[in-house]
Amino acid sequence: MKDKTRYFVLKQKAVPEVLLKVVEAKRLLESGRVTSVQDATDLVGISRSSFYKYKEDIFPFHDNAKGKTITMVIQLEDEPGLLSLVLQIVAEFQANILTIHQSIPVNGIASLTLSVDVLPETGNIEQMVEAIERQQGIQYLKILARE
Repeated sequence: MKDKTRYFVLKQKAVPEVLLKVVEAKRLLESGRVTSVQDATDLVGISRSSFYKYKEDIFPFHDNAKGKTITMVIQLEDEPGLLSLVLQIVAEFQANILTIHQSIPVNGIASLTLSVDVLPETGNIEQMVEAIERQQGIQYLKILARE
């Protein structure tokens, strides 16, 4: 994997104001208080381009991450056993697989959407993601949602 994604936990005072405003705009949209990105960005005082630039890269950290569902999308090469290897890594970290959806490979690359339940005995999720990313044949991995 060429672009390594790493995750950090920061205190709020260390996060740039624009990122905090992106989080607030996302919260407004999710709560239904506003119905458009334009309304949300106007309300918090950032541009729509800033919102779109960062909206997939910042989300609030919840101390009670255990018992949460994490959904990720993975693009992987069409190689025998690669999906099995990904699932084995998830099992090693003792996360419970909720859903698996793999697309038909196009140009030798398949998209995999994987939802896992983070249990009390689940290991470090960042380490699990990094272990998946390190596998030969994994092209891309992104966490889509945490619930």
